[in-house]
Amino acid sequence: MGSLAPELSVVRVSAAGDPPSARLREVWQSRELLLFLTWRDIKVRYKQTALGAAWAILQPTLTMAVFTLFLGRLARVPSDGIPYPVFAFCGLLPWQLFVYALTGSANSLVANERLVTKVYFPRAVVPLSAVLAGLVDFLIAFLALLVLMAIYRVAPTPAIWTLPLFVLLALAAATAVGVGLAALNVRFRDVRYALPFLAQFWMIATPIAYPSSLLPEAWRPLYGLNPMAGVVEGFRWALLGAAPPGPMLLVSTLVVVAGLAASLAYFARVERGFADVI
Repeated sequence: MGSLAPELSVVRVSAAGDPPSARLREVWQSRELLLFLTWRDIKVRYKQTALGAAWAILQPTLTMAVFTLFLGRLARVPSDGIPYPVFAFCGLLPWQLFVYALTGSANSLVANERLVTKVYFPRAVVPLSAVLAGLVDFLIAFLALLVLMAIYRVAPTPAIWTLPLFVLLALAAATAVGVGLAALNVRFRDVRYALPFLAQFWMIATPIAYPSSLLPEAWRPLYGLNPMAGVVEGFRWALLGAAPPGPMLLVSTLVVVAGLAASLAYFARVERGFADVI
């Protein structure tokens, strides 16, 4: 006698085949969660600190003072006709935004282990919130830069309207590296130990304490393979009237776009296993 029970079928639902547009739409639909996590990261950053948001000014100011003393005064590093303290602080401003966003996003998934393992949401929201949280420090330090420019009587140029584009490029560069490192950090905890060395090496390779004009002109487009070189030189051009970054900026932009696409593609491919291995 045959069984009267209905035959059951199993349907597997997988996000592996979702097109990139569907993933981006999912992140956009979770924008309230993104804003909540961003605000939480901002509050946690200054919780129980004596100086609070003053750290956003203190860090670049002290670094600028060291650069000015040892490189501007003693080593006589050129600054393209710009007062060296303003020159150095302007380079440190986008760098501080980049390195904070990079470090925060790379460690974000591990730091939010309980959230990742308890409920489903687009995992890319976590590193993206860490990237956006750095904007508060940037705005505070930017006001300090304007004060420093006023002290040295350096007026902003008419190209200041392009500054948000360079901010966006710095955030995109941090996202391109940080999202990929966040995915790697879930499996290989060595990433958090390598990050300080990576940031230190990258800072030396970026024209923060020195101008890119020290390089032969023929080599400057290749220097754009370091995306922060284009960002820093773009900041100085937009604010201080330094030489325009030219082809260097184009190369930096292409590197960021390619890196962002590759990083997000890798993140989407491995994110299904985060809850199992984190």
